[in-house]
Amino acid sequence: MRAAKRRKAQFEKIATPEGGSWRLFDRRLEALPFEWHYHPEFELTLTLNSRGRRYVGDHIASYDDGDLVLVGSNLPHTWHSHERVDEHAPHRALVLWFSGEWLGRLTGACIELAAVEKLLAQAARGVAFSPRVAPAARARIEAMVEAPPAARLVGLIELLTLLAGDGGRVLLAAPGLAPPAPVEPQGRGRIERILADIHAGYRDVMRVPDLAARAAVSTSSFHRLFKRATGMTLTDYVTRLRIGQACALLASSDHPVAWIADAVGYRSLANFNRQFLARKGVTPRAFRREFRV
Repeated sequence: MRAAKRRKAQFEKIATPEGGSWRLFDRRLEALPFEWHYHPEFELTLTLNSRGRRYVGDHIASYDDGDLVLVGSNLPHTWHSHERVDEHAPHRALVLWFSGEWLGRLTGACIELAAVEKLLAQAARGVAFSPRVAPAARARIEAMVEAPPAARLVGLIELLTLLAGDGGRVLLAAPGLAPPAPVEPQGRGRIERILADIHAGYRDVMRVPDLAARAAVSTSSFHRLFKRATGMTLTDYVTRLRIGQACALLASSDHPVAWIADAVGYRSLANFNRQFLARKGVTPRAFRREFRV
């Protein structure tokens, strides 16, 4: 039997077309191959006439016709098709690439795009859009394919505004695989210090009084500030961070599961397996098999 191979994410260079500030690509293939990759650009992908598995960071899920996902800068991802909805037509992916720096200049200059700025911050973990909004977005994206460059640009801004209003969107990857999202200016310095401490020492026992003291806030203020910035408790955040890092190690290395458990802060292998199964729905070994040939 052939030995299993590691899935190391490959860097991909996205070329911006001459005379344009972003790119739209209408990709039609007999199959969507497993191409585990990353790039600095944001990527919005609409997948049509296709069913299979979607991989974004440590998140694995099935996808179907009309799947719409926004992936942030340098977050590894891929789609792997299993079947076509219509066997007589190819798998189709309409992919939009744009740089965060370019779009940030627009959102920074226009207060009307504040919601888009928040969406871009969330894309660091990958965002899947709801069935309520995805069909309307699909119609807009398909109309952009044949539109002239200026109309495409207007269409992109309208599209992102539509997606930013999707209250049913879902974040995909664990928070540990991407930089933390920004918070309001008045709390930014403190929460950045707190998150920096957590990301540096998540393998160790994390105590609220110690973190609060380092951030020069009370424990009650810590809980309030942390929940507002992350949407979760410290315990849940650290657990997701550990499991997210474990997923990255399972996908990209051949280290034994016990070694990985210890490397991310679990002294008990049984507890690690239990926490992993609770959050990912599969065992660490089953998760690793998803990335194997």
